[in-house]
Amino acid sequence: MNGVLQSEGADYQVVGSSLVFPRPLAREGKLGFWRWLSMLLGVAGTYRKHDAVTVAYTYEGRRLVANLLASDAGP
Repeated sequence: MNGVLQSEGADYQVVGSSLVFPRPLAREGKLGFWRWLSMLLGVAGTYRKHDAVTVAYTYEGRRLVANLLASDAGP
């Protein structure tokens, strides 16, 4: 998660075909008019929390990678 290797049991649980993390995963919301304007003018950027989950796994002998959004990773 976010470029840091996670360990099953310590950082997440596998429940059926789902990964369950002990804390909610954050997703950056929509930016409002003033935030867009400040970015357009170069006054400020956006540095909100936005978790990313990349899962590497083996299926039928092939190594695959899946990128999940916070909303895909659970309720």
